[in-house]
Formats: sequence, structure tokens, C-alpha cells
Amino acid sequence: VQLQASGGGLVQAGGSLRLSCAASRRTFNFIDHHMAWFRQAPGKEREFVAAISRLGGSVSDSDSVKGRFTVFRDNAKNTIYLQVNSLKPEDTAVYYCAAGPVFARRADDYLYWGQGTLVTVSS
Repeated sequence: VQLQASGGGLVQAGGSLRLSCAASRRTFNFIDHHMAWFRQAPGKEREFVAAISRLGGSVSDSDSVKGRFTVFRDNAKNTIYLQVNSLKPEDTAVYYCAAGPVFARRADDYLYWGQGTLVTVSS
């Protein structure tokens, strides 16, 4: 299973980005999996950012990003997105997408992981 994350970059505080995570179609039944975004800042543990259920009917996001980040998915394109607005320097991290059979906020509940995309927010 291959999850390819993209869309990261360098942005000033207050700016926006849209992160994408595309799943390999041939080896992965995308619609059978709940999806999530996690992030890991330098020197810190990986933390939950947002999750979305298989059909997109349920979403969950962390308190630190609530109201600023939005997760959504396009099952026809085997892709999930994370729209990140009003970025802060403390949002600087590598952002990972993940897939799994459980709609959850714990990293251990996800079986498949992308390689990560770096978001750097300058003050």
C-alpha cells in the first residue's frame, strides 16, 4: 500500500496550504479505510491532527487545530486533503497521512502511513 503525501512548503504565519494524500489504487481499497492526518514537530512525539471516516460523514480534529484545519476526502480520486489556514509557527512539522480500519485518534490504530510532507511556518 502506498500513500503519497504532498503540498507542504514554507509559508508565513497566517498563511494557508492544502495538503494532499493519494492512495495507490491497484493495491488499496481506499473507501474501506478511515483516514487521518498526524504531525510530528522536531524533537516532539507524533500527534493527532484530524481524522475522517470512510464516507466522509464523520470528522474529528484536535483542539489545537480546531477552526483552522479542515479534513476532507474525494473517494473517486482516492485522495484525502487537509486544508490548513491561519498557520502559526507552532504548526511547523512533518505531516503524515494514515489509513486504517478504525475511525480513531490514536496512531496505533492506523495500519498504513505515507512518507510525510514538511510544513514550515515562519513568524
